[in-house]
Amino acid sequence: MRRTGRLLLASVVVVVAASCTADPSPTPSPSSRPTPTATPTTAPTAPSSSASLPPSASPSATPEPALSLDLPEASDPRIITVAVTPSIGAEGGTLTVVVTSAASERIDELVMRWPAELEATMRLAPFAPSEARYDDSAPPLDQDWTKWVFGPGEQGEPAGTISVGWGPLLPGATLNIPLFVTRAAAGPVAFDFQLLAGNDLLTLDSGAPAELRIEVP
Repeated sequence: MRRTGRLLLASVVVVVAASCTADPSPTPSPSSRPTPTATPTTAPTAPSSSASLPPSASPSATPEPALSLDLPEASDPRIITVAVTPSIGAEGGTLTVVVTSAASERIDELVMRWPAELEATMRLAPFAPSEARYDDSAPPLDQDWTKWVFGPGEQGEPAGTISVGWGPLLPGATLNIPLFVTRAAAGPVAFDFQLLAGNDLLTLDSGAPAELRIEVP
C-alpha cells in the first residue's frame, strides 16, 4: 500500500511539473504587431519670386480731335481780340471774323489758318464766286485779302493747312473779315482756327495762343 501510494504521488508531481514546463508565456507573433506607416510631410510652399505682376497702368495720351492744327514753333506776343460768328445754312453762308489789335505796332499781314481736310465738309474762301472774277474785260477787283495758300507754301505755310492773308492791321484798328462758305456735306462740324502774323501765332487778350475751336451746326 505504501509503495503504491508513493507511485501515485510521483505521478502527480511529474504531471504537475510537466504541465508547468509545457505552458510558457506566449510570445507575440511578429505578424500580429501593427506596422507603422510613414506619412509624408508637406512643406509650406514659398511664393515664387517669378510670379508675374499685373502691369502698372500708365496714362494714355488724349487723342487730338478731328480737324486739329499743330501749334507753330514760333509765337508773337502782340495781343489781339477775336470774335467769330458763323451764319451758315444748308448750302453755305459766311463766317465773319472780327479782329482788333491791342498792340502798339502794326501787323503787316494777319493770317487766318485752318485744316485743309475741312474742304471735305465745307470750303472757306476770301471772296464769293462771281462771273466778274473771270471776266478779263472787267475792271481790277478791289480786294483786302493778300494770299490764299494751300500748304505747303512758299512762305512756310505747313502742309495740310489753308492760309488766307489779310491786312495790314494797324494798332488799335479792327478788321471785319467775311469768309464765304460753300457746304460740301451736311451736318455739324468743328475745326481749329488760328490767327498769325506771318507764321507766328499771335496772342489773345487772355494770354492764350490765338487758336480757336470753331463749331458750325
